[in-house]
Amino acid sequence: MTPTISQRSRLTELARYFLRLGFLGFGGPVALVGQMERELVDGKKWLTKEEMKESIAICQSLPGPLAIQVGIYVAWLRGGFWGAWIGGWCFILPNFAIVASLGALYVYLGDLQPVTAIFYGVSPAVIALILHSCYRLAKLGMEDWLQWAIAAVCLAVTVILQAEVAVLFIGAGIVGIAYYGNLLKRTPATLPGIAIVPAAAVGPIVPVASGSTLSKLLLFFLKAGSLTFGSGLVIVPFLEQGLVQQYNWLDERQFLIAVAIGMISPGPVVITATFVGYLVAGFWGSVVSTIGIFLPSFLLVLIVAPLLARHRGNANVQGFVKGAYAAAIGTILGACILLGKIAIGDWLTVLIGVISLAILFRWKVSNPLLIGATAVVGLIAYPWLQPAWVMVH
Repeated sequence: MTPTISQRSRLTELARYFLRLGFLGFGGPVALVGQMERELVDGKKWLTKEEMKESIAICQSLPGPLAIQVGIYVAWLRGGFWGAWIGGWCFILPNFAIVASLGALYVYLGDLQPVTAIFYGVSPAVIALILHSCYRLAKLGMEDWLQWAIAAVCLAVTVILQAEVAVLFIGAGIVGIAYYGNLLKRTPATLPGIAIVPAAAVGPIVPVASGSTLSKLLLFFLKAGSLTFGSGLVIVPFLEQGLVQQYNWLDERQFLIAVAIGMISPGPVVITATFVGYLVAGFWGSVVSTIGIFLPSFLLVLIVAPLLARHRGNANVQGFVKGAYAAAIGTILGACILLGKIAIGDWLTVLIGVISLAILFRWKVSNPLLIGATAVVGLIAYPWLQPAWVMVH
């Protein structure tokens, strides 16, 4: 269907907003979702608080990068099918251009010592951004003891297993249906399988033993985008296992630099896939890796969104959303602990994290300003503290 004039203006509006967010949005999925909540609910009034809360919970209950999925879903609400595609890819494009360029610099110019120094200073600030944004999201959607209990269980499981367990989100949603919905009061004619059906439909995509490197990259990142819940915050163990241990595409040091690139660049942390793709197979490797990590998000959100709109008022759907939302909060907090092991290794990184968190709670400081300041600290301090920091990591 060809967009009308009014639709075209909305599509242009969406493209401008998500291009800007892609260039200036720092801090990972929770920070990006928090930024969207401030700008689109409080600022532009594109959504209500309830719509934003529902968007976050539903997208978190699906596998794939949270920030991109929320962006695609919001763009779908605002501009329909074409809005979702345009908004989503405009969100990704700036990150792709920046990270692919950094990949080229790494390949052609050699060691990226300054990037490691920047990562040293920025990483604890990123943890602070995630914690602050998680606090905002908890205020937005955590309402009672059951949600906090679900969050605590998911936090513990994430930390103990050092990975995310997809069934936690489904289980939390079922608990939410039982407690908040009317399933036990009456048996509805049909119970919409909002998150269960799409998640089950996307089965494991096993990389083939033979074939080109590009095909293997595409299949590997399609699997990562299809089966990993919660995006870059908890995707690190999955990527390390595949990239370092299974395929031997990267060594441990290169993998740490790839994670650093994902964390210090604007946009979703899983843009790490672009950097990895460039290191493994050049420009086209970065293209297929980017498509692989993000394409499942478009398909899942566009399949699920019409069902959500149709059954938004269903008590059981709302119960599932509340349970999944609580699981999201707990899992992301658990991921903060896991990511903190990479980000924090000595007294200065602890100090940077604590001061950054204090600043975020005290003043309304923009993410790029905080990231820039801590990057400068890293560039100055890393040469002096490098031996101790390397020993810790």
